[in-house]
Amino acid sequence: MGVEFHITRADFWPDSNDVPITAEEWMAHVNTAPDLELMPERGPHYVLWLGASAHEEPWLDWSDGRIYTKWPDTALYLKMLDIAKQFGAAVHDDEDTVYSGPDDWKFDPNVKLVLPAKKRPWWKFW
Repeated sequence: MGVEFHITRADFWPDSNDVPITAEEWMAHVNTAPDLELMPERGPHYVLWLGASAHEEPWLDWSDGRIYTKWPDTALYLKMLDIAKQFGAAVHDDEDTVYSGPDDWKFDPNVKLVLPAKKRPWWKFW
């Protein structure tokens, strides 16, 4: 389970095939981007981003007219914004929230989320 982010030209990311970023466009971009490395053993359109990331292997993949990843850290998210701009597209999450600014998504997978302890009713202490 995780948050998926999508680079798409569609207004609603599941409709990406209606106004696709084609596989050919994606591969042409990958072939000219020095910071993207094609990993064909993981899939025909799967790439690793070679930029500074908190993830060991920050990745992007293409499918059904869109480019996507799961749980991008802040650095990969910023790279996605750059890619989206080049394709005349936008970055959406699974809930179809559109992310357009550098401060719209902040995530560091190395920071542990600490949730407040649940308060138990007094009668459950015995």
